[in-house]
Amino acid sequence: MVINLKNFIESHSSKIKMNDFQDLEHIDGISISTVCANLYKTARDDLVMFYFRDGVNYASVYTKSKIVSENIKWNLNVKNKQIKALIVNTRNANAFTGPLGYRGLKEIADEASLLLSKKQIEDEDNPKKIQANEIIFGCTGTIGEKYPTEKIKKSIPNLINKIKYTQNKLIWIKAAMGIITTDTKPKISMEECEIGTKKIKIYGIAKGSGMIFPNMATTLGYIFTDAALSNEILSKLLKKNIETTFNAISCDGDTSTNDMVSIFSTGKAKNTTINNVNDKKITSFDNALHSVLLNLSKRIVDDGEGASKFITIDVTKAKTESDAKKIAFSIANSPLVKTAIAGNDPNWGRIIMAIGKTDVDISINKLSIKLGDIKIIEKGQLSKLYIEDDAIVYMKESKKIDITVELNIGKKNFRAYTMDLTKKYIEINTDYRT
Repeated sequence: MVINLKNFIESHSSKIKMNDFQDLEHIDGISISTVCANLYKTARDDLVMFYFRDGVNYASVYTKSKIVSENIKWNLNVKNKQIKALIVNTRNANAFTGPLGYRGLKEIADEASLLLSKKQIEDEDNPKKIQANEIIFGCTGTIGEKYPTEKIKKSIPNLINKIKYTQNKLIWIKAAMGIITTDTKPKISMEECEIGTKKIKIYGIAKGSGMIFPNMATTLGYIFTDAALSNEILSKLLKKNIETTFNAISCDGDTSTNDMVSIFSTGKAKNTTINNVNDKKITSFDNALHSVLLNLSKRIVDDGEGASKFITIDVTKAKTESDAKKIAFSIANSPLVKTAIAGNDPNWGRIIMAIGKTDVDISINKLSIKLGDIKIIEKGQLSKLYIEDDAIVYMKESKKIDITVELNIGKKNFRAYTMDLTKKYIEINTDYRT
């Protein structure tokens, strides 16, 4: 597979370097192919396929938006326990496109299933016919524009011709680059762990920079492993770990029509059978999966549209985790808080505002707030040790801003991640379609 190094080097950011990314290598049972389907005005890889020649178990979580894209409707209608391919296009969300957008997916799936079945005959000792309903889709881009069915359909033969059965770091980066929209850099992550005595790989890629706020899933995220795990176990692990990773981030408070995070299991590691999600033999896998998801989530926030600062918000000692989460996201999604941080202004009154506007019951005389290690509020009052100039220095010198809110009325906590709101965010989104 030829890597388009020009696309990689000149992608939005001149600061991207190969050694900025982990060394993802090969996972048995997965093949990757990327092509340019001319979905953009300028040439770039915009169509990606993950081909699972022997099939994979899988699980997904999707947006809870009341308006969902046609590809999510398609995926929800796929009832097979195993799938054979995932096809992802950029530039067009295939949302609010109605029956025409859905039929477009059917035409593409029919074409891909036909050609992949021929590929099976060419390459496999025991070829299997691949059905259209063994293919799922990811779509991302502009909402409401006619889905480019013909462009994608015409690109399927080239996509399949470029299938390579062995991956390397460049191929994974190429795939991650192929699914981005306004992102300035690809997002990849990996961990290795064990299930019993078997070594297991977990690799992940994601895209996301704007329209990011959790609601079951956020952005597009795809996780791949050679572990042998059932759909039920995969689903339970994904739903549990999504809550403190992809569901703990916000860039701008907007939930997409297309959000999906999926995990695919090839079973090639041939580990011992796991029948219960609480089996201690998958503790290492559980932790490694969380690490991959959290890594990708943080990369999305760090690459938020126009971001200059990465913000971590800890709300601690709340009555319930739900209360802590409400306050954390009230702060994370406040334009006033985010613009103050962009301007290096420790305007802690805006944090107070964001806490107070929630429906969470608090005891003001127990409230404490810190900016980094700087105590601002103690027991509901401005700390006698607070010096605003120290806070200004902290904000100017740090690219990572930590806000800690202690409610001191319970034992539950929640951590959210966000970024500041800069003039660049406005520029990106006023120019998005032009």
